[in-house]
Amino acid sequence: MATRSTIKIRAKEKSGLAQVRSLINHPMETGLRKDKTTGELIPAHFIQELVAELNGNVVMTANWGVGISKNPYLSFNVKGGKKGDQIRLTWTDNKGNTDSKTATVV
Repeated sequence: MATRSTIKIRAKEKSGLAQVRSLINHPMETGLRKDKTTGELIPAHFIQELVAELNGNVVMTANWGVGISKNPYLSFNVKGGKKGDQIRLTWTDNKGNTDSKTATVV
């Protein structure tokens, strides 16, 4: 059974830029919050690294931590992006989980 991607991504060409917008479904737990029913600390679970590629070439690497909100929204521009190019986002979290998704610039 295939699992559903945690990443929604769209990319649009405008004035020589690929405008990328994405939403990542991730709990982004700090490890400091307590479970309301048990009083136990909820273990840290957050994205540590996010990599963006344009046609297989890395254009951005972001090192994230516990200060990023749950289900983070990310928007950025890539100079030189044009219609038909492929934008790929890949994240890795502190538990070793990873996901990636590719979008075509329209």
